[in-house]
Amino acid sequence: MLRQIAFYGKGGIGKSTTSQNTLAALSEMGQKILIVGCDPKADSTRLILHAKAQDTILSLAAEAGSVEDLELEDVLKIGFGDIKCVESGGPEPGVGCAGRGVITSINFLEENGAYDDVDYVSYDVLGDVVCGGFAMPIRENKAQEIYIVMSGEMMAMYAANNISKGILKYANSGGVRLGGLVCNERQTDKEYELAESLAKKLGTQLIYFVPRDNIVQHAELRRMTVVEYAPESTQAGHYRTLAGKVHANKGNGIIPTPITMDELEDLLMEHGIMKAVDESEVGKTAAELAAG
Repeated sequence: MLRQIAFYGKGGIGKSTTSQNTLAALSEMGQKILIVGCDPKADSTRLILHAKAQDTILSLAAEAGSVEDLELEDVLKIGFGDIKCVESGGPEPGVGCAGRGVITSINFLEENGAYDDVDYVSYDVLGDVVCGGFAMPIRENKAQEIYIVMSGEMMAMYAANNISKGILKYANSGGVRLGGLVCNERQTDKEYELAESLAKKLGTQLIYFVPRDNIVQHAELRRMTVVEYAPESTQAGHYRTLAGKVHANKGNGIIPTPITMDELEDLLMEHGIMKAVDESEVGKTAAELAAG
């Protein structure tokens, strides 16, 4: 049965890198995969295609006159591991609704048989936006499993919690579920413990903790996944383990229990990350604080 998954997460957290490496590892397991890039930057498939950016459905539709004038082979490219790749695209910055590209793309792909003969459809969704067009994979029951890429940084955790609120909103009407958190290590204080604690608060699981390794950047400079660039590396092994855990996670999604901002700050304080501000120190300069 077709599994439709989506990777969400704070902008810049390494979501696209994590998703493409995970999908490359899934392809090694014999899974047939379609990636639907839902980011106007069109960078959700660059490591699979070894390209700067794939031509998007919206840009090609603008050249052709309308999306109805396009054929599936016009927008779909094949990359590493025979992974099928499509980018929805978006308008120029500051003009129009970028989410429109997501809606247009998914409708076009469904109508033209792109979802036939694949085991996974993976949506790579911009940042932590869960409104409008970017929420379509959740709202319209396209993506059944959501994997949130996060780190031990406060705003990454805030984004994960915010995305969970979006999943909760559509869980009953659309059937979408949170598959779990993926922590992309930033080497912050007590990062693993924080990721585990947040997962527990949300009622989900920490699917995997991906260690930080510069080999990821070396592969990206060559527009490749680590799985392809350094298949025997320890980091490639981590992505294969993550892929295996995602593959085995079918049917284990949950309806999340988001927390408040106060609860998130309390969680950080419990682990000694945030400390209460002494009122006597408010207004002091950095030099005064350093001097005691």
